[in-house]
Order: sequence, then C-alpha cells, then structure tokens
Amino acid sequence: MKTVLVTGGARGIGRAVVKLAAKAGYAVAFTYKSSDGDAAELVGELAKQNCMVSAYKADMADTDALRRVTEDVVSNFGGIYALVNNAAESVIAPLADTSDADVSRMIAVNLEGVISLTKLVCPAMASARQGKIVNIASIWGVSGASCESVYSATKGGVIAFTKAMAKELALSDVTVNCVCPGVIDTDMNSHLSAQDKKVLEEHIPVGRLGTPEDVAKVVLFFIDGAEYVTGQTICVDGGFIV
Repeated sequence: MKTVLVTGGARGIGRAVVKLAAKAGYAVAFTYKSSDGDAAELVGELAKQNCMVSAYKADMADTDALRRVTEDVVSNFGGIYALVNNAAESVIAPLADTSDADVSRMIAVNLEGVISLTKLVCPAMASARQGKIVNIASIWGVSGASCESVYSATKGGVIAFTKAMAKELALSDVTVNCVCPGVIDTDMNSHLSAQDKKVLEEHIPVGRLGTPEDVAKVVLFFIDGAEYVTGQTICVDGGFIV
C-alpha cells in the first residue's frame, strides 16, 4: 500500500485530502499543529472505514519535528509515495500593521516548511524512481491580494519552488505540481461575513465559494495518475482570476 503524507490534515482542505486519499486506498499520515480533537476525530472516523491513517502533531516551522515525522512515517509505513504540502498560516492586515513576528512566521510555515519537508522526502523518492509532490499555494500567489502581501509572497514562492523542483526531479520520475485554491469555504475564511461571501460569489463565474473537496479532487488527480504532468499550477477557483 502506497503512503501519502499530508501537512495540515486535521481541518479544511487538508482534511478533505486525507479523506479522499484514504478512501482511494492509500495509507495516509498527516500532520497538524494544535487541533488535537479534530485530528483524533478524523483518525477515528477513517479507522471505522478500515482506512490506515495516522496523525502527527508537528509545527511546520520546526525542521527537527518534520524530520521526526518523516522518519516515523517511513519506519511505520515503509516509505512515502506522495507528499502534499498543505499547511499554511495567514495574517490579514496592511503590511505596515503586520508585525515582524507575523512576517517571519508566515515565511517559516508557508515557504520554508514546504522547502524543508520536500528536502527531507525527495531523496528517497528519487532513489525509488517514483513519487508525487503536490504543493498547495493560492490564487493570491498568482495575482496578489491586498492586505495579504506576505501571504501572497509566500504562496508565489511556493509556485516558483514547484516549477524548479519539477525540473530538478523530472529525470527521477518524480512529479511536482501545484494547486492554487481560490476562495474556499474553510476556517481560514471564517472572518468573512455572509455579506462578504455574497459579494465574492457575485465575482466568481460559477457563482459559489469552493469547497475543500473541490480542491482535494484535483490533488488526488496529481497523486493518483498524471504521470506525464509536472511543474504545473492549477487554479481551483471557479474562474475567479480568469
């Protein structure tokens, strides 16, 4: 059984990816930062469906913790076939009002964490001559978002990193692709009022916010096939930035 490692898997998009991958027959390991209850609930739910799922509490900004997770997953599952770099943090504020600590934190989690974990898993993938890496960026990494400048910058960095790693790992039969969610109905957008959501829906061609499952289906496409697709960035945004 092939194993998928998902970061930020207890809630939102990550949770949807964990569920979809597990139900598709993969063993799934996922990390989470602080949502103990959500993580335990997810593991219990999927265990009842005879899925093989394990949760690891780890901070994406802690490289030593990420190393321990990867070593444990390899030890318990026999290897990592696919990595989904999903975990991210955002602070919504004008740049002048964004603290230095918040800037450092977003860069550490959203960009450096992705680089660190990819660095930890890609040598074994290359050696095995198989593997799928899927990075979750954002449409704001493509077009930029007012009052989310640092978040946008980190996600733009993830897109560039995806393209570079796709070239680096191509001859090792490891694909690296990127998914850019649009406005998805998750906790990250819980600050939006009903009126805010209505206004956004009017600007989204398909007329609704996205769901975590909308994104997870595209992630699974990259994991479960797409052998001749690498270095690509797919926006899952209902046509928002067409």
